[in-house]
Amino acid sequence: MTLRIGNFSGFYGDRSDALREMLTGGELDVLTGDYLAELTMLILGRDRLKDPGAGYARTFPRQLEECLGLVHDRQVKIVTNAGGLNPAGLAARVRELAQRLGVPLRVAHVEGDDLTAAHPGSLAAHAYLGGFGIAACLRAGADVVVTGRVTDAALVTGPAAAHFGWPPDAYDRLAGAVVAGHVLECGTQATGGNYAFFTEGPGDVGRPGFPLAELHEDGTAVITKHPGTGGFVDVGTVTAQLLYETAGARYAGPDVTARLDTVRLRQDGPDRVRIEGVRGEAPPPTLKVGRNRLGGFRNEVVFVLTGLDVEAKAALVRRQLAPALGKVADARWELVRTDRPDAATEETASALLRLVVRDADQQAVGRALSGAAVELALASYPGFHVLAPPGKGAPYGVFEDAYVPQGAVEQVAVLPDGRRVPVAPAPDSAVPEDVPEPPLPGPPPDGPTRRAPLGLVAGARSGDKGGHANVGVWVRTDAAWSWLAHTLTVDRFRALLPETAPLPVTRHVLPRLRALNFVVEGILGEGVAAQARFDPQAKALGEWLRSRHLDIPEALL
Repeated sequence: MTLRIGNFSGFYGDRSDALREMLTGGELDVLTGDYLAELTMLILGRDRLKDPGAGYARTFPRQLEECLGLVHDRQVKIVTNAGGLNPAGLAARVRELAQRLGVPLRVAHVEGDDLTAAHPGSLAAHAYLGGFGIAACLRAGADVVVTGRVTDAALVTGPAAAHFGWPPDAYDRLAGAVVAGHVLECGTQATGGNYAFFTEGPGDVGRPGFPLAELHEDGTAVITKHPGTGGFVDVGTVTAQLLYETAGARYAGPDVTARLDTVRLRQDGPDRVRIEGVRGEAPPPTLKVGRNRLGGFRNEVVFVLTGLDVEAKAALVRRQLAPALGKVADARWELVRTDRPDAATEETASALLRLVVRDADQQAVGRALSGAAVELALASYPGFHVLAPPGKGAPYGVFEDAYVPQGAVEQVAVLPDGRRVPVAPAPDSAVPEDVPEPPLPGPPPDGPTRRAPLGLVAGARSGDKGGHANVGVWVRTDAAWSWLAHTLTVDRFRALLPETAPLPVTRHVLPRLRALNFVVEGILGEGVAAQARFDPQAKALGEWLRSRHLDIPEALL
């Protein structure tokens, strides 16, 4: 008995017509919509400050309104975390919508994740819940289930547990669903979107189709997509997404700790990848809590330096603005050498000098900075101009992790008939420990090498977790794996990415995926909302790594 679960949203702002596309493109039992990320929770928190009735993804009701009849006619269950900070409010909105359109849908929601009151100073503090609240709603006959902060994979583990009748201690089967859910959660990243080898795939990635998983009772799954949709699904696209925003071999969640070092992937036909062999362990005794708070105010100005004497021009601006920046808590300069000698266009003859300031006082980063910068218009380097005038300073957020005992969170499934059913925490728990590094393959044979970009051999995908970043690197052959495992050490990683040199870097080895996963602590400062870095979510960190040159065996090129 197969359960077909598709995805129609990987983030708040994803393709609005994906829900209709998935409903009409082929057979499905469940559709999941993932809207929440660390930054999204901050955005929703600010929405709620303006309107206590807000706090959910406002795009979801608009998507659903256009497809509500299809949802009913095709008997597809909708499970989404679009409830954000206000799942009850969104559930009520969906009921009103269904009543207005005359579509008989049963709506339920899950709550209990909101711990803001217990974390003073937080704009939003929410525990990451598992899938058994969703399962309770579906078992009670819900057609639409709305949640707040659950893990992304819970959108799949919940429907799977309900459909197959899995108990909370079916750890291997739950772990298989977690892996499938992790592959689905970012939508088209599993079907060729943001994929390192996008130029080599068999399908057009101009408009990738959304993914779906065929889940089986034993926890195995096949990742695929609807026939005729764009993009492609192969072992590489699934590997890339499996490594995204993970770390070591133990991937801990509220339902189960999935062992990523047990995952086996194999091509099962065109646009079909089978996931099998996944093992699970009891989840940790604590739940992660994501805390978002306002960190202060931020402002930015980018000076354009054209032609000759770029370094001297930058030094002049920095000296001229030094008095205005003397009282600012944090001021960071970065000179980006986008200029070229003897350039054919003015833009390619120009470098960018970026100034970012932060302070608890909006005035310190607002008028004080903008006035000082504007006053330089006729009194600084030749060719002075900026990309945009500095504004008055905008608030920025800070993301922090906290942990609470599983039993301290009162998860509740609010069923379609209004009954409130408590959801028990996991029956057992185990503190995850690092897995000993597995044996490496034999070293590669000696032979001629050529200086070339790492990306000619290896794929990569990177992302953020709070202030940390992870970079997953994988290869496609055993010979390349032998070379990668012995070559890309932590020291070599730091040498290739000098920004990581002063930071803690941990390497995790996943032989069955022919992959290495590097975790870089602190590279993103206080998280994406603080925008401490040029690439605040580390989305392109992996592509930077792939562009770096090193000596690669000619046999691999």
